[in-house]
Amino acid sequence: MIRVLIADDQAIVRAGLTVVLEAETDLTVVGQAADGYEAARLAAELQPDVVCMDIRMPGRDGIQATRDIVAEHPHIGVLVVTTFDLDDYVFGALEAGAAGFLLKGSDETTITQAIRSVAAGDGTLDQRLTRRVLTEFAQRRPAPEAQRTNIAEHLTPREIEILVLLSQGHSNKEIAAQLFIEPTTVKYHLASLLTKTGTRDRLQVALWALRSGIVQ
Repeated sequence: MIRVLIADDQAIVRAGLTVVLEAETDLTVVGQAADGYEAARLAAELQPDVVCMDIRMPGRDGIQATRDIVAEHPHIGVLVVTTFDLDDYVFGALEAGAAGFLLKGSDETTITQAIRSVAAGDGTLDQRLTRRVLTEFAQRRPAPEAQRTNIAEHLTPREIEILVLLSQGHSNKEIAAQLFIEPTTVKYHLASLLTKTGTRDRLQVALWALRSGIVQ
């Protein structure tokens, strides 16, 4: 069972999302938070698998809450669910370590699958925004030259191919189909990429690839 904490300042949003998640046999809502302070506190107390995090909340916002949760509980995945797309709030959340990003208004299947993906350590991005968000983020915050040069030298040609497809928002299954390999092989290479780049999930390694200049 995947345990989910919902953080949103609007009670109606929390209630609606709870109804959607509780209808799934493998998802359960263990708590609700109305602001970033409560989200961080409940994350520490309840130890959910995934936090569905709004960005703009009174008091402490979702960016700071995400940063605190990821730093103190790296096994908890944060899925940002917001009405805002391309602004500094989004980029701040990604830099804080969010494992996924979805717009409010996404259909129920997209949301539930995103939660499962984050819980599995895969991370996710709204397909409507993947390229725009990743590219803009990379342009705003390039990786240090020394860091990207040293790591790039240790990547295999296959790993670079997978990085390109990851940065385009493709799933493991889609990458496997394009490269004519097994999904388990993709997972193997992804695990190697996470280790080499020091990142924690597929979203963060895709951001690293764009910031490094390996993926144009």
